Amino acid sequence: MDNKLLKDTIGLLEKFESENQGYSCDIDAFKRWIAAGFLAVDTRIEPYWEGKENGRSPESAINTLFVHLNRYAKNYSKSAIHGSSFSTQEEFIYLINLKAFGAMNKMELIKRNIQDKPTGMQIINRLLEHGWIEQADSMLDRRSKIITINDKGRKILDQQMDKIRQATRLVAGNLTYNEKMQLIHLLNKLEHFHKPIFNKNIESSELLNVVASEFLPTHN
Repeated sequence: MDNKLLKDTIGLLEKFESENQGYSCDIDAFKRWIAAGFLAVDTRIEPYWEGKENGRSPESAINTLFVHLNRYAKNYSKSAIHGSSFSTQEEFIYLINLKAFGAMNKMELIKRNIQDKPTGMQIINRLLEHGWIEQADSMLDRRSKIITINDKGRKILDQQMDKIRQATRLVAGNLTYNEKMQLIHLLNKLEHFHKPIFNKNIESSELLNVVASEFLPTHN
């Protein structure tokens, strides 16, 4: 075997292990990582964004696009729950998480949905009032409550799932399969960057300075 090819392959494996964000450590994941790298090469031509000609930064454009996409997604979610017993998209998202991942304590559910405690507790209390979830004392910590989705919650969720799935498909818009895979790769990378910071519960007064000094790379 060509020694150069072997060395290059080993180098790729080492890079994969060091940059392994959003992938499991197996051969299929390694192949997906390589494929995503080739997809990224195809997009190296710098795109246009609104205000670019006036010096607007790519970071500003990214932030605005995220805000816009979040609003589009909320519009589709609002349509998906129109005429149902759900009042917000967070209610069915909490139920989906409980159905998919099983029983958990309140803070685990709130953190899974990247929300602060007061907001999350309001959502959980609404679900309890509707009778869609149940709570019980934790066997590990009596101060903590374990919540589960019940039959009534599963039924109300199942009644709306076709529309929820439709809304989910619409958010992905007209992206091709390869574009979706590339987007998942990039969003996973951002998720792995931001989630540990969020979980540290850094005070708002210190958050920007701490993240800028401790988490951002020193090079562009």
